[in-house]
Amino acid sequence: MAGPHLGQSLRLWRTLRRVKQSHAGELLGVSQATVSRWESGTLVPDGDEQAAIRQLMQAGLDSAADRELARLVNNSAGSVHLVCDLTHRLLALSAGRERDFGRPRADVLGTSLWPYASDEIRTAEATLADLGWFEPSPPALELTTRANRSSEVRIFASRFRWVRFQLSDGSFARLVDTIAYERPGPVA
Repeated sequence: MAGPHLGQSLRLWRTLRRVKQSHAGELLGVSQATVSRWESGTLVPDGDEQAAIRQLMQAGLDSAADRELARLVNNSAGSVHLVCDLTHRLLALSAGRERDFGRPRADVLGTSLWPYASDEIRTAEATLADLGWFEPSPPALELTTRANRSSEVRIFASRFRWVRFQLSDGSFARLVDTIAYERPGPVA
């Protein structure tokens, strides 16, 4: 997410946390005018600035409702996980997803899953703005991926659903739910 979408998210984050543009600027090492330009979409933050904004606004499970969402994900019978929509930092995962990943929960919880994304996931991520993902009521998206090439955190060929949730602190989380695993065809 870059450009006006990140600026719009920053404005929403500030509003929900009652943070003034000048204070956000101090936290990010820029002027109030720069924050204003980001939020209006007249200036796009550079790569380092985008990383700082994402770090500042990363999703947390701060309220009882947020923690309940994580508990439901953790106890789900399916293969499900919840990540920060900005940083892809893993917030919660079901036992099924833990088996899929091939790593103990403690090893992956709190880390970004982005380094393990398949090519199809990376391509889908690049088209989110065009699909209305950053609008007030984003649609759920169903996607298909091939297996990734990672031995550290496995992603199997599958059909999955992304749903975007706003957490109590104004940040956004993404629920990733496997609908079906793709079975390899018969070998000739």
